[in-house]
Amino acid sequence: MRSWLLLSVVVGATVTSDMLQAFEMKRQGEVQQAGTFVASIFQKKLLILSIFCMAISFFAFMSLVQIADLSFAVPASAASVVLETILANIILKERVDKRRWLGVACVAAGVYLLAL
Repeated sequence: MRSWLLLSVVVGATVTSDMLQAFEMKRQGEVQQAGTFVASIFQKKLLILSIFCMAISFFAFMSLVQIADLSFAVPASAASVVLETILANIILKERVDKRRWLGVACVAAGVYLLAL
């Protein structure tokens, strides 16, 4: 039971982090100079929040592999791919073609098989 809770934290924090990163980077636009970009990172609140969420995901994953098999933890955390694709389509208005939806369905089926 604890492993599923930690897995939920890993997936939730990863999805949140990736969505915040994508949103902020799309809002920023193309980066012209690396030095300017690095300096501007600390002014972007959503990007800082994204880094915080990724840290939560990292530490939750470390806790997960202490109590669960790696052969469960890594494939099950792929549920983030499913959620990120759905949210990218809905929130970020990204176009997701049939082939990508098929891939997401395969990942979802694999995560489901792990849950059995």
